[in-house]
Amino acid sequence: MLATQRPVEIAPSAHDRVYRGLRSRIMLGQIAPGQALTLRGLGKEFDVSMTPAREAVQRLVAEGALSMSSSGRVSTPELTNERIEELAALRALIEVELASRALPRAHIALIDRLQAINATIADAVSNRDAVGYIRTNLEFHRTLYLRAQAPAMLAMCETVWLQLGPTMRALYGRLRRTEAPQYHRLIVAALKAGDEPGLRLAVRSDVTQGLRMLTG
Repeated sequence: MLATQRPVEIAPSAHDRVYRGLRSRIMLGQIAPGQALTLRGLGKEFDVSMTPAREAVQRLVAEGALSMSSSGRVSTPELTNERIEELAALRALIEVELASRALPRAHIALIDRLQAINATIADAVSNRDAVGYIRTNLEFHRTLYLRAQAPAMLAMCETVWLQLGPTMRALYGRLRRTEAPQYHRLIVAALKAGDEPGLRLAVRSDVTQGLRMLTG
C-alpha cells in the first residue's frame, strides 16, 4: 500500500503574520485611539524587514483600521462623533440582519455555547480586563453570526469591528461595567423563544447603546 501523503502546511508570509497580529491588536482595543506606529517599531516587534511591515500597514489603512497622514505618519484613527454614529448605524444594520438569518439555525448547542461565553464575559468584567471583555464580547457575536451562513456580510461586520477597536477600549473605560451586558441575556432569551422581533431589538440595542455614550 502507498503511504498516505500528509498535506504540506504552508507557513504564513511575513506580511500576513504582521497583518494578522496587528489586526487582532487593533480589533481587541490593545492600541489606543490616535496612537502612532512606526514601520521600524513594527519590524522589530514582529522580527521582519520594513517591506512586510509596510505592506501590512497599507492593507490596514485600506480597511480603515489605521490612518496615514500626508507626511507618512501612521496611527490608529481618533474617531469623530459623526464617524462613531456612522459605524454604530452600520453595526445595527448588518448585525441585526446576521442575527435574523442565524435564528432558524439556532440549535440548543449554539444557545449553550453563547451562555458559556457570556459567563466568561462576566469574569472579564469582574477582573476589570478590558481586552478580555472585548475579545469575549466579539466571540459572542461572531459565534451567533456564523450560523447565518453569510460570509460576505460577516466580513463587512468584522471590518466595522476593526475600525471601532481602539474606540471600544475607550468606551469600556467609561462604562465601568460591573456585569455582563444585559442585552446578551435578551439575545439568548429571544433565540430560545424563536422570537425574531425580540432578537432584532436586542441586537440593535446591544450594538448601539454603549456607543451612544461616546457621542452624548
